[in-house]
Amino acid sequence: MLTTKRRAHHRSGRRLTGVAVGVLAVVLAFPSVANAVPVTVIPGLPPVDIPGLTVQKTTPKTTPKPPTLTQTPKSTKTTPKTSTPPPAPKPWIPAIPNVQTSTGYVALAIDSKHQIYWWRNGKFLRQMPISMGSNKHPTPNGVYHTKEKYRDMYMDSSTYGVPIDSPEGYRTYVEYATRMSWDGIFIHGAPWSEAQQGNSNVSHGCINITNANAKWVYDNVPQGTPIVVRGTIGGQYTGD
Repeated sequence: MLTTKRRAHHRSGRRLTGVAVGVLAVVLAFPSVANAVPVTVIPGLPPVDIPGLTVQKTTPKTTPKPPTLTQTPKSTKTTPKTSTPPPAPKPWIPAIPNVQTSTGYVALAIDSKHQIYWWRNGKFLRQMPISMGSNKHPTPNGVYHTKEKYRDMYMDSSTYGVPIDSPEGYRTYVEYATRMSWDGIFIHGAPWSEAQQGNSNVSHGCINITNANAKWVYDNVPQGTPIVVRGTIGGQYTGD
């Protein structure tokens, strides 16, 4: 009979032999395990360590997010359209009077426009607002010619028969006076009637203009220049 120590040793040897056989049976039962791609995690089971195999951990694949498309906001600003303003209407200019001139200058005073227009050698030069004779003392229509000039002077109603102290009398200082007729009609500066020049007639028969315009006539218009007066209620001028 075997002793108790031997029986225990015999049983231990048999157990080791059984474990080895079991391991070998597992390996032989799954021959493809040695060549399989290592798996890190099997869903629903804990990781398994198999002797002789190296388990390689892999990072789970993630689906990349599509790029976010950003749209540049359209500008709401609009460039204002620039439009060319219409040209200013040209001022009305009458036809040059058909009169003879020895100086090259010609003038036309139109009562309805309250303007006098000037030409030289057929070319239009300028226009000026005027105030001619009132209804009591209208400026006669016709062709006048410039005569003597005065840098300044006193105009006196007594020179044509109206006393200075009468209701219609006057004695007035004027500048840049150019005579148009021998009976007392001048074209001259009249700063006291500038509000009426271009609008109405308030003189005693003369052509009233600003001092600046009267100076231009005094400096530029030669003696003998025709000045045509048209459209008044003053009848016809016959003298010269």
